[in-house]
Formats: sequence, structure tokens, C-alpha cells
Amino acid sequence: MPSERSGPYICGIDAALDVVSGKWKGLILWELDTHGTRRFAELRRGLPGVSEKMLTQHLRQMEEDGLVHRKVYAEVPPRVEYSLTEVGTSLNTALGPLGDWGQERLRRDGCGVVEVPAEPAVTERL
Repeated sequence: MPSERSGPYICGIDAALDVVSGKWKGLILWELDTHGTRRFAELRRGLPGVSEKMLTQHLRQMEEDGLVHRKVYAEVPPRVEYSLTEVGTSLNTALGPLGDWGQERLRRDGCGVVEVPAEPAVTERL
């Protein structure tokens, strides 16, 4: 489904930044790339400080932009999972050098890093 975003843009960087603008979108891409398919609560735990409202808003925009796939299971209670699409994976790959630059900045400038809590043990439902 084509995105509602349609420019006009000055250049490719302008178009790319339009899609990843927002504090949490790059981190959502990273979380889904690093951990694979995630449920909403798992994403929220992996992104300390994000509100439920903001995560919902960003996930909807990213789905509209073709970056994230949202799969709803017909179960009770309802289950929804999020994963990267091919487009989302390619964008995450393109952002890799930017992440490398950021890691170098962290090292050089001694910037603080947020500690993400460890994943709780997963128990299977029978």
C-alpha cells in the first residue's frame, strides 16, 4: 500500500528522513531487526521511555509507509505481532552506517547509554 507521504522532496535524504522522522522510529527498526517479530508489549519493554500512545502512532505510520508488517491472529485474547518488511529491512541496512557513526560518537564523547532491562523468561502456553 503506498504511503500518504508524497513529497515534493528536495533529495533522497529528504525523502528518507521523512519516513524515519520521530524519536522512536529508528529504534523500532533496530528492535525489530535485532529481536525479530515482536508483540506490542515486547517492543515497549525494549524501548524504555516510549509511551503506549507514541509507540502505537509510530507503528501505524511505519505500517502505512510499508516498513512494518502487522499480523493479527484470530485468538482470544487477541494477539498482534510486528515484523519488518523487506522495505523496512532495507531501510535498517541503510541506517547501519549512521548507527556506526553514532557508536563512534558514544565512544569518543563518552555519552551515556540507557540500560535496557533483560528479557523476562518466556513460558510457553499449553
